Amino acid sequence: MKDRKSEYKINEIFVNRWSPRAMSGEEINKEELMNLFEAAKWAPSSYNNQPWRFIYALKNTRSWNELFDLLVDFNKSWCKNASALVVVISKKTFDHNGEHSITHSFDTGAAWENIALQASINGLVSHGMQAFDYAKAKKILEIPENYNVEIMIAIGKPGKKEDLPKELQEREIPSGRKKINEIIFEGRFKEVKNENK
Repeated sequence: MKDRKSEYKINEIFVNRWSPRAMSGEEINKEELMNLFEAAKWAPSSYNNQPWRFIYALKNTRSWNELFDLLVDFNKSWCKNASALVVVISKKTFDHNGEHSITHSFDTGAAWENIALQASINGLVSHGMQAFDYAKAKKILEIPENYNVEIMIAIGKPGKKEDLPKELQEREIPSGRKKINEIIFEGRFKEVKNENK
């Protein structure tokens, strides 16, 4: 983590959290998983609508293969050592009036961030992915039309990077971040060239 330094003083949890792929293959129990969902539940949302929903499968349970089979082969190569898989969906409408919520995905992203931070605090790995079959997920998981499929999360206990496929081992390091002056603008938007690439 020595290369991850904040420009301003913040809690170390934000700098220490990252998305490794190496997991040990050990199981986690239901309480360990529920702890992460408890953190998610406290995320902020428009009108307190709480649009996030989570469809999960613990390893070695009946639902595991259904979620695992949604992944592309690249993600299967390392997710096989996860302890749980979670499909994250969001309700597109408000509960109180049935109208469309512009921020349903944004709010659900806040809930995912809570999972990621709580997992890091608990010494667990959490890694969000978009490389899976969204249409198939909607069908086989019986997700209604007024819900949007957002991401899938792999959760597990930390493993060794040497157990990853060779092409992933060199990528198994915490990534840096853009500078503050590349992401904030006073008064008006301004396109900033990313010098980190």
